[in-house]
Amino acid sequence: MKCALIIPSWTPEDIFPSKTAAAQINYWQPVGTLSVAAALRQAGHEVIFLNGAFLSAAGVLDRVKAHCPDFAGLYSTAFGWNKAQAAAREIRRVLPRAFIAVGGPYPIAVQEKCLVEAPEIDAVVTGEGELTVVEMLDRISRKAGLADVPGVVFRTGAGITKNPPRPLITDLDRLPFPARDLLDNADRYIPPPATYRRKPVAVIMTSRGCNRHCIYCFQMDKERASGIRYRSIDNVMAEIEQCLAQGYREIKFIDDTLAADRDRAMALTREIRRRKLDFTWFASACVNQVDGELLRAFKDAGCWAILLGAESGVQKNLNAIRKGTTVEQIRTAVRLAKKAGLRVLTPFLVGIPGETYEEALQTIEFACELDPDVANFHCITPFPGAELYDHAERYGTLSNDLTDYTYQGAAFVPYTMTRDQIAKLRRIAFKKFYSRPRFLVRRVLGIRSLPDMRAAFTGLKSLFWLWIKQDVFRRVEG
Repeated sequence: MKCALIIPSWTPEDIFPSKTAAAQINYWQPVGTLSVAAALRQAGHEVIFLNGAFLSAAGVLDRVKAHCPDFAGLYSTAFGWNKAQAAAREIRRVLPRAFIAVGGPYPIAVQEKCLVEAPEIDAVVTGEGELTVVEMLDRISRKAGLADVPGVVFRTGAGITKNPPRPLITDLDRLPFPARDLLDNADRYIPPPATYRRKPVAVIMTSRGCNRHCIYCFQMDKERASGIRYRSIDNVMAEIEQCLAQGYREIKFIDDTLAADRDRAMALTREIRRRKLDFTWFASACVNQVDGELLRAFKDAGCWAILLGAESGVQKNLNAIRKGTTVEQIRTAVRLAKKAGLRVLTPFLVGIPGETYEEALQTIEFACELDPDVANFHCITPFPGAELYDHAERYGTLSNDLTDYTYQGAAFVPYTMTRDQIAKLRRIAFKKFYSRPRFLVRRVLGIRSLPDMRAAFTGLKSLFWLWIKQDVFRRVEG
C-alpha cells in the first residue's frame, strides 16, 4: 500500500511566545513516527513522511495529493489535536477513499474520543505502532476487518469498537531502526539553542517506559509494565554506527533517564570508548541515579552535557509530584556533573499542586544557587492520561484549551496560585537566572563557534524582551 505518515503543520508561535521563540525553538527528529515508517517499509509498503514543522498546511496537502496514499497516518499531541483534525478533514476531502488513522500521545491517552470528535478519522492506534499499524494495514489490504487487531480503536458502521491493548514489545531489538533517510534535511532537526554542539544531531531512544511515578506524566505502559524495557547494548551501538555512517555527528539520547540501570549505562560508555567512535552526545538522568564515577564515564565516552530533572527547590513540592528525589540529591548531582566536566541543564516546574507563590520564589533562588549552565522554568503540564489530569479537581483547575498543553501555557493552576501569578513567576525566574553577571560572563567566555554565537545572540534578544515586556509569555501577541 502507498502510505503517508504526517505531522500536521505547526509554527513556533503555536508553542512559544513570539518574542522568545528563537531562543526556545527546537525540531526533534520524530523517531516514533520514523520507527513506524521503517516497520511499514520492512513489510513492503511504500512510505513518505511529511513534517508540518517545515511545510504549511497547504504544502502538506499538496504532497499528500501528489502521492495519493491508500493510508494516511497522522501524529498528534494534545496541543496539536486541532491541527490534526483539520488535516484529516482536508485529506478526506481530496482522498475520500483513503484510510485515515491517528496516533501519538494525545490519541493514545483519549482513544475513542478522537473518533467522536473527528468523523473523518477511521481509526486510532493506541500503542506499539510498529506492530499495530503493520497488522492493521495487512487486514485493510485483504479487506479482512480490524475486529481482532489489538491496539486499535476503529469505526464499525455508525459505532466505535475498542479492541484490547496490544501487548507491550518486550524484545525491542526486533524493531527496525527509524527511517531517518525519509528526513528531507537532517540539519534542520536540532535541539534548542545551546543544547547541542555539532550538527546534524540524531535522536536515539535506547529503552521504553519509565519506572518513576510523577503525577504529571503520562506513560501508556505505566499500568502494564513493571519497569523499563531495554534494548541490548549491541543493538544500540548498531544504530549509533548507522547514524554516524549517515553523517550524524552528535547523538541525543532521549530516554527518560539513561542511568536507570547503572551497570547498563556503564556498559554503554565502555562500548563507545572501545569502538573509538567520533561523536558527541547528550543524555538525561534522574538525580538519584547518578554518581561521580558514572558521570566521569559519560564524559570520557564523549558526553558533553546532561539534563538533570530538578523540578523544585522545595522538598514539599517534590513530594507532591512524587518525584522520588530530595533537594540534597539535586545539589549533589549537579555538583558532581560539573566536577566531571559536563554542562548541566536543569528544568524546573511552576504551579506544582500546593505550591505557593513564596515557595516558587524559593525554587528560583535554588536554581540560581545551583548555577547550572541552562535552566528552564516550565508550567507544570498534566497531559491527558496523567494522574494530575485525571484527578485535577483534587489539586486545582485545568484549562479546556488544548493549546495550553505545551509547558508554556498554564494548563493547570493549583488552588494555591493564580494563572497570572504563574506567568509572573516564570518571567521573574528567567530574568533573575539569566541576568546574573556570573552567568553572562560565563556565557560570553564559553563562545567557541558560530552556533555558540547565534545561541548567545538569540538568548540576549529574549532577555531583552523579558525585561521590557510584562506579558512576554503570551504565545500570541495581540
